[in-house]
This record gives sequence, structure tokens and C-alpha cells, in this order.
Amino acid sequence: MVDLSDDELLAELGVSVEQKPVRAHTPQQERIIAGFEDILKFHDEHGRAPQHGEQCDIFERLYAVRLDRLRELEDCRSLLVDMDKHGLLEADAEASHIVPDTLDDDALLAELGVVDGDADDDITQLRHVQTREERRAAEEIANRESCNDFGKFEPLFADVNLEIESGVRSTRPFVKDAGFLKADIDVGQFFILGGQMAYVAEAGEIIKAPNGQLDARLRVIYSNGTESNLLRRSLQRALYKDDAGRRISEPSAGPLFGNESEDEDSESGTIYVLRSNSDHPTIAQHRELIHKIGVTGGSVAKRIAAAENDATYLLAGVEVVAEYKLFNINRTKLEKLIHRFFADAAYDIEIADRFGKPVRPREWFLMPLHVIDEAVEHIKSGTITKYQYDAHSARLVEQPMGNLS
Repeated sequence: MVDLSDDELLAELGVSVEQKPVRAHTPQQERIIAGFEDILKFHDEHGRAPQHGEQCDIFERLYAVRLDRLRELEDCRSLLVDMDKHGLLEADAEASHIVPDTLDDDALLAELGVVDGDADDDITQLRHVQTREERRAAEEIANRESCNDFGKFEPLFADVNLEIESGVRSTRPFVKDAGFLKADIDVGQFFILGGQMAYVAEAGEIIKAPNGQLDARLRVIYSNGTESNLLRRSLQRALYKDDAGRRISEPSAGPLFGNESEDEDSESGTIYVLRSNSDHPTIAQHRELIHKIGVTGGSVAKRIAAAENDATYLLAGVEVVAEYKLFNINRTKLEKLIHRFFADAAYDIEIADRFGKPVRPREWFLMPLHVIDEAVEHIKSGTITKYQYDAHSARLVEQPMGNLS
């Protein structure tokens, strides 16, 4: 039996062999044609060319960008002219030629059929287009400038830092609502953006954006001494895009600790105030004013039992002159808060340890005991951030907030 090829066998059976058509277009051209077919389908369904604008869905906006680009490229127009039954490629066609800045460049390039390549004459290669990240960085640099009156805002940042450390305020991620950025931003609120604390100091008149939504210009002060004048929606977008972006809560009211616990409270520790019995001339001369302030979760008596052998306690016995019980509070954060509050009164003294080496004990302060009592009361009531310690007058004074409206 004579061996027959597949085609010969099919012919003997009366089956015609269909010749495969020769591909008329390159893969790149086929992608362009397919993309234009999507635009034609949109026109058939809506009776108009795709438009730009946030009021349009993302697919229409992608089609609009694609159409603008096809109009600009002669090779594309020549390729598609026979398909253009609606005259969409004409220069005076109805679609807007404004390319929006709210779409991801990678998504736009993909929709346009752009692939990585080195050919300068690639008909699908977008030229002179900044990436979104480049535009955002340039805008950030352009919009931020030095804050000339930063002096009146600086105390606010210091206060908020203290309140965060003490638990009076907290931070939480900045989230979007219902698929878009609608989280409220109001004057007087604090945020964390780009690693800097941001304070919304002022808001301008309400304006209507091109998409019909309301917006306003904000004066935003940053903790590094700069400021910017940007739209509320721009700040919302920046906070949402920043993985580390945070909203700082308002201060929580209520006492931090007290002398007696409630039924559901758990004891956290004790603030203790000590005086030294050292015979060091300087210490002996100011004994009534030199105090050590600390926080412990254990017994104060056990903590100071060997004070005379510990340079932390000036290598001498100590006297406990005040104690305050803590309930439901972070001891470490509270201790940092107290030490920062009284930083200007820190007592700097150098003594020799048991081995004769010079040491500088920390957590000793030069101030009257009644000032410590007063500060503790303000911490209890949550009003400590309204005050600061004035080392010259040895008393608490109200913060010079000035006009911060």
C-alpha cells in the first residue's frame, strides 16, 4: 500500500484542505487594532467618544487616553483609517485631549499596548511622559516651603509627641471609605505623612472641583519647619498612598492614674520621688530641692535597698518623699513623659563610682517637691500638655500658644 500524506488522505476522503491565511499584521499592530475596536464598541454603546474626568469610570478614561494617543501617531491613523466608521481619529473629534494625572502610568501603557523596547521609532512608545512617582515627587518639592512663623506651632508638635508617648493620643492608619478618599480632614487635626508630623492650621473657602465634588485649600504645617498649601483631596490621597500615613487621634479624657483603684483597674506600678542622703557638699547644700523621679512596677523599698552601692542613687542612702500609684498605664511611656517635661530642670552632677570612675547619674532634677505634686495632678487630669516647667521661676506656667487659629 502506497503511503499517503495527511493532505492526500483528506483529499481521498473528499475533505478540502483549508489554507491557513498569511498573517497581515504584526503582533504590535494587532494589539493596536484590538484596542481601537474597544473604542468603537464604546461609541456604539454610548453614542459618543470616550471622555476624560473623574466622573467617568476607569475603562472610559483609559479608552480616552488611548484614543488621544492614536490620533497623535500617523502610523496608527493609517493602520486604522478603514475601521474608523465614526471619524474618531479626526483632529476635531469630540474627545478631550487632556491626559488625566489620576491614573497609574503602568496601567495606561498596558492599555495602549506599549511594551519595553529600545526602538525609538516604535509607534506605540510614549515619549516625554513622567511617571506618577516622578510627578508626585516634583509636586511635593514645589509645594513645600519654609514656615516663617513655625515658632508658634513648634510647641504643638512637642505637646502631641508627649501625648502620644503617654497614651493620651494614639495613631491609626489613614483609610479610605467606599472605594474613594472621603476620610474627613479638619483644621486642628494632626497626621503623620512621609515620616513627618503634619498639622492642619488653616482652611480656605470651599470650592467645587471640576468633577463636582467640594474641596478647599489647606495650610499644612510640618514638624520639620516647612509648610504647604494644598487641596484637602490631595492631602487625603497622599495620606492614603503613604503606607506609613497615620491619623493622630484627639486627646482622650480621663485620669491616667489615682491614689485608689476602681473595681476593674489593674495596678501598673508606682511613681516615686527620692531625696539623697549623700554628704557631697553640693547635694547637701540643696538637699530639699534635688529629687530623683522614677517609675517602677515592683516594690520601691526593694528597688532602693542597696542605694548606697549604686551610682544611680549617688552612692548614698535615699529617702522616699512621695509615691503615686498607677493603674492601667504604660509605665515606660509615663516615665519618659515626666523626664521630658522636666528636662530643663535635670540636675547634672559628676561623682566617682566604687571603682573611682566618673559617672553622671540620670533622673535627678533640681526643683521643689510641690512642683512635682502639681505636675502629677495635671497628668491625672490630662491637662499636662497645657503647661511647661519654667526653670527660672521654678514653677509650672501655661504654654505660650499664641494665636493658632
